[in-house]
Amino acid sequence: MTPETPSDEIRHRFESGVSWITLNRPDAMNALTWEQRERVIALLADASADPATRAVVLTATGKGFCAGADLRGAPATAADRVVGDVARMIRLGAQRLITAVLDCEKPVIAAVNGTAAGIGAHLALACDLVIAAEPARFIEVFVRRGLVPDGAGAYLLARLLGPHKAKELLFFGDAVPAAEAARLGLVNKVVPADDLEATARAWAERLAQGPTRALALTKQLVNASLDGDRATALAAEATAQELNMATADAQEGVAGFVERRTPKFLGR
Repeated sequence: MTPETPSDEIRHRFESGVSWITLNRPDAMNALTWEQRERVIALLADASADPATRAVVLTATGKGFCAGADLRGAPATAADRVVGDVARMIRLGAQRLITAVLDCEKPVIAAVNGTAAGIGAHLALACDLVIAAEPARFIEVFVRRGLVPDGAGAYLLARLLGPHKAKELLFFGDAVPAAEAARLGLVNKVVPADDLEATARAWAERLAQGPTRALALTKQLVNASLDGDRATALAAEATAQELNMATADAQEGVAGFVERRTPKFLGR
């Protein structure tokens, strides 16, 4: 286990094959600054590239998971903007962050300790698995501010919930408690707050013992299947299995089955 880095608005540690990324601005309910966003994106890219990293946990300190983007310092007045500025800011900011989670080649678990609002909710929902503490809430705050949801909100919610329920959450902006989020399928598991870290650790370490490349390809297949037709999905599946069968873990898994033993996966 390596010690946490001292920098503090984003804590990072690595243990047992798991990269732990922790938002750490509890006084601001972990509203994301530009610098924090870039750090998270970089850490997710590092996780993809590092063979020793086999799972990621994204969590936060304090009572909030993430209250959205910290807009202080952003261009404030329409008079200062020209057409294209806002779209560019969203593409290079919120959308890059969500895409970094979706495209990370390792499974990403969100351990949601408290309120996840706006881009904070989308950050959690973009993860592959979501564990929420009982006090957690998910809020689509954009409508409250007269804004269109960005950071892939409509994309994610429509795929997780279907269009009618997605529109209900996006149109009204009501808070969704953790238990209701689990009932809707936004959350995999709800646990007491004191059990959140241990539960996330157990899941992450289990993933870290799995066939890492097979999990990466499976993640890609599931994500892509939401956007393509059946023929495209089945062709991608066949290609993924072709690639996966060349890995050491696939060969070990088949050998373990034939030899009637538990396979030992090395992530390669």
